[in-house]
Amino acid sequence: MKHKNVWIWFVSAFVYLGLVISGYTVYASMNQTNPQAAGHSDSMNMESEESSGHDEHDEESGSEHSDHGADTKSEVATDVKYNEGLLTIDVKDHKNNPVELEVSHEKIMHLILVSADLKEYHHLHPEEQGNGRYTLKINLSENNYKVFVDIKPKDLAYHVRPSELHVGGDHAGHGENSLQADTNFTKTINGKTVELTTTELAANKNVTLTFDTKGVTPQPYLGALGHVVILDERGGEFIHVHPASNDQTVFKTKFDKPGIYKLWGEFNFDGKVNAYPFVIEVK
Repeated sequence: MKHKNVWIWFVSAFVYLGLVISGYTVYASMNQTNPQAAGHSDSMNMESEESSGHDEHDEESGSEHSDHGADTKSEVATDVKYNEGLLTIDVKDHKNNPVELEVSHEKIMHLILVSADLKEYHHLHPEEQGNGRYTLKINLSENNYKVFVDIKPKDLAYHVRPSELHVGGDHAGHGENSLQADTNFTKTINGKTVELTTTELAANKNVTLTFDTKGVTPQPYLGALGHVVILDERGGEFIHVHPASNDQTVFKTKFDKPGIYKLWGEFNFDGKVNAYPFVIEVK
């Protein structure tokens, strides 16, 4: 009887082992048939990390292009008018309701005005008057201007797009300005000198703009050591760049296409903001 029980135990163990081996064989066969099944979750995680890393890179570089997010429809409309020394900007959604704005770099609105020949440049901060209206008193010379309303609407998609502003009679519009790339990248304004050096100026490559302030540290301006605004020669592409760090006048950006660009490096010396103009060629 004892030998019979041992034999039954032996047969049962053998059958169980056979079932385990068969099950493993079927599992391995299924994985070979669909090799992506085991790695699908890891692949998705890597893709998510790469996507979030891209956003972090954009934030660190501080670069904001007017065409970023062009595939997404803007949910905010801006209307800029000028009459007898008063700039008026209305900010509404598509139902004509006023839009709530968030503070960005210490201001609720950054307004960039550039004349048709790219010689006259203004970085302004209109004040809120209520009901989606912002105003600023300023005397503008008769000219055509490109206007860029740089704002951060709360919970609404928005992309900076240029609009035309005509002051006075008929003037030449923004066209192909005959800009020539600078050969001297050292500029002095109000007794303060700044020299620009760059990495290779090539389209679709990361570009570093370094401003040597000749041993004089700029005072904080709008929450940073400086700001850089870049336009192509037609005044159609707008790039607003913030410093890559809190203690250096170094800026990182990227140009989508080759061409001639004009940039203004803004720095605060002794309580006065100087806008240093440079013309560069991106190849």
